[in-house]
Parts: sequence; structure tokens; C-alpha cells
Amino acid sequence: MVEQRYLAVREVLDTDATITDVATRYGVDRRTLHRWLLRYAAGGLGALGDRSSRPDTCPHQIDPAVEARIVALRRAHPGWGPRTILNRLRRELEVVPSRSAIYRTLVRQNLIDPKPRRRRRQDYKRWERSRAMELWQMDVMGGVLLTDGTKVSVITGIDDHSRFCVCAALVARATAKPVCDALADALRRHGVPDQILTDNGKVFTGKLAAKPAVVAFDRICQNNGIRHILTAPYSPTTTGKIERLHKTMRKEFFADRRFETLEQAQRELDAWVADYNTNREHQAIGDVAPVRRFELAKATPVEVVDGDVEAAPEVEATRFVTRRVDDKGRISILNHRYHVGRYLAGQSVAVESHDGLLNVSHNGVVVATHARRHLPELDEHLDRRSKVARPARPTKGEEVFRGVDPGGSVSFAGTAYRVGNAYRGMLAGVRIVGDTVQVTIDGQLVRTHRARHDKSKEFGALAQPNGKPRRSSGVA
Repeated sequence: MVEQRYLAVREVLDTDATITDVATRYGVDRRTLHRWLLRYAAGGLGALGDRSSRPDTCPHQIDPAVEARIVALRRAHPGWGPRTILNRLRRELEVVPSRSAIYRTLVRQNLIDPKPRRRRRQDYKRWERSRAMELWQMDVMGGVLLTDGTKVSVITGIDDHSRFCVCAALVARATAKPVCDALADALRRHGVPDQILTDNGKVFTGKLAAKPAVVAFDRICQNNGIRHILTAPYSPTTTGKIERLHKTMRKEFFADRRFETLEQAQRELDAWVADYNTNREHQAIGDVAPVRRFELAKATPVEVVDGDVEAAPEVEATRFVTRRVDDKGRISILNHRYHVGRYLAGQSVAVESHDGLLNVSHNGVVVATHARRHLPELDEHLDRRSKVARPARPTKGEEVFRGVDPGGSVSFAGTAYRVGNAYRGMLAGVRIVGDTVQVTIDGQLVRTHRARHDKSKEFGALAQPNGKPRRSSGVA
């Protein structure tokens, strides 16, 4: 390569050939040939050799002392990422590197694995209340071990706006009374919020039980003027802030730690919560401690009414159902359509019917409120999909009877056919119609299955209309 460059330069200097002709003959751009001429004039033959593309200077390169400080912070705190290290350097240095520069330093020192971001930061959409004490999220975290292997649970609560931890109580068992005691203690220390958001656990509510009832947690909320909001079933993201607190608590406090007694664990947990609330910077609220936001709420002393006092009966029961928003941003309730928003198309929303209003919530946030168009007495039919449709008449044919087992199935010719959990313990009729098996309850058709049993066993099954007799456990 050096020889070719030298020959091209000599041809330009020693002959009358133009630079364009020589560049074309050697297969290079004429600007490249101009650079060769300048380099030869400045340094002779040696200057025509290959050069590194690395720049001579890099004005934005991190100072070695700053790079050493970044490495020291990361090794001292393995859980700190580039953003946390940047916030710490802002307190120490006048000129700080960028977040991406800190990230590249950690990757270069093999202190962090380079992982592509799956989603852009601006794509994340966080819902939060506009002020402190407007909403609390409460939950139960299990899996905490003592030294002797005993498992205990933590009853946790967090303020939605400030991320202030209002409750962190260790209990041997997270039953109704310890949960209510933890709630009452949090109310006495921090005041009464407007709303409390929980999942549908039995310690929190009895509205979704087989026989709806008002549990002690609900009574505390009603007696103290707190609106108790429930998440949609199987929707843990609705209480995402309390779940994130659990992740932080497990990583920073419970990881690789065991405690002799429950009291010792509670003392150390209280110290960690105090540091979490007052000193630890929270990235979701602008890298400040949660107390900075929580202290803006007006602290008013209240006398908490516990759950032993029976709550006054509600004028109108509250009904909860879920709906999926269509492509036009609407939902349907009892043949009435309500607009929610096209941006929620395809998403599931929770609908609450109370006091003549329909409140539509998505991920625990009310996104629409409409005046109820149906009559109040029709609220019991709010979710028609949960009701069993009017059964059709069964087809005529030879019928035998079988008892529905605890799994909601009947056995015919050695094969189990599904009936439904609602019919457990009842007597079902089984008919063979063509290549199908029809199951009836009280003369009404409830299920039709394609026949899956052995046809050779069908005659014996039909010969026993009431099934095989039960064997006696007595000894002859």
C-alpha cells in the first residue's frame, strides 16, 4: 500500500498528468490523492504509511480521578446503577459526567453487564395521585424466614403520591386481626387517607366471597370514612407501587439475613423503614426522599374507630364488574354503552356502580365517571356473563344417573365428563345421543360432550342406571 501511494505521488510530481487522471488510474478519490501529496510533503515516504483513526485528543473524556470514584462507589454499593451514582457525584463534584458516560465506565470495568433496554423510558406511564394521603396501597408480603426456619409475613402500606412507607409490621400469621391491627396503628401514626387500595384477599374484603360479608378491614374503612378500592382479579400491576416496595425490601433488607426473634426483626425493620422514608432517594419522585412529599400533607389528629364497631348499613350496595374496552373506546353495561377512551382500546377496566354513578378505573385510577342509565334494582344483573344461561331442553334418549364428584365431573363408562363446580354433590343425568354425551340437572341440559369413552363399556354403564353400588367398609 505504501509503495502504491508513493508511485501515485511520484507520477503527479514527475509528469504532467493531472490529479484526476492519476486518481482514476489508481482507483482512489482525487481528494485521497491530495492527502497523500500533503503527507509526503510534510513527512516524506514514512508519512505514507497507515495511520490510526483514533483522535489525538478527546475533550469529553472522563478524568481518571472521577472514573476511579465511580468504580469505588459501584464496588462499595453493588446495587447502585448509573443514575444513583450520578446523584451521589453531584454532591461531591462541580462538573459531573453524564449518565451514559458513567454507564460506559461501568461496562468498561466489567462492573455491569451491557443489556439493551427493552422499552424506552418515555414509554413508561406511571399513574399516581396528585397529593399525599389521597390513596394508600396495602398488601401482605410473605416468605420472610427466622433463624429457626419459621416463616413470617410483613403487612405493608405505602402512600401512592409520596412513596412514603406508612406500614411495615411483621406478624407470625397474616390473618384478619393482625392485618387490622397494623392498619389501625398506621392510621393513628399518620392520619386517615381518603382511599385505600388492596387486592381481593379474604383479610381485606368479603365482597367477592361465596356469601358476601363485611369483614373487619372493611368496617375500619367505613367507620373512619375511608373508601376501600379493590383491584381487578389477577391484576397485580394495579398495586405496582407496593409490589415495588416489596422488591426493594427483599433486596436491601431481607437478602441473606436471618433473625433470632420476631421482635428483633421488627426493630431492625423499623430502622430500615425510617432510613427509607427520610434518607434514601427515590428515583420515581425526582431523586428525593419520600418524606419530602409526604410532609406536605396536613397532619390532622384523629381518633381511629376500630373494626369491632359495626358499620352503619350502606344505603346502596357497591357492585364491581370488569369489562374490556372495544376498538372505539367504549364499554357495554346492561345494553347501555359508555365512553371510556380510545387510548384504552383492548384493555380491561373495572366498573363500580354506586350512588347512581358508574366509576370506570384502569390500574386503580378512575378514568371516566358516568351517570348510571339502568335502574338500581338491576345492579344484581350487572354482570350477566357470571350467570348461567337458560338451559335448553335435553334430547330424548336412554338416561342413567350419576353423582357429581368434588371435582365437578361425572363418571360414565370409565370416563370423566365435566359438569361444573356449581353442581358438586348433585345427581346428574347422562344420555347417549348419537356420538355425544348430554348431562342434565333436574331435567335441564347443562353440558354436551363428544363421546370419549370406550363403546364396548357403554352397555355395562347403561345397565347400571344409578352407578356401581358403594362397597361396604365393614368386615364380614
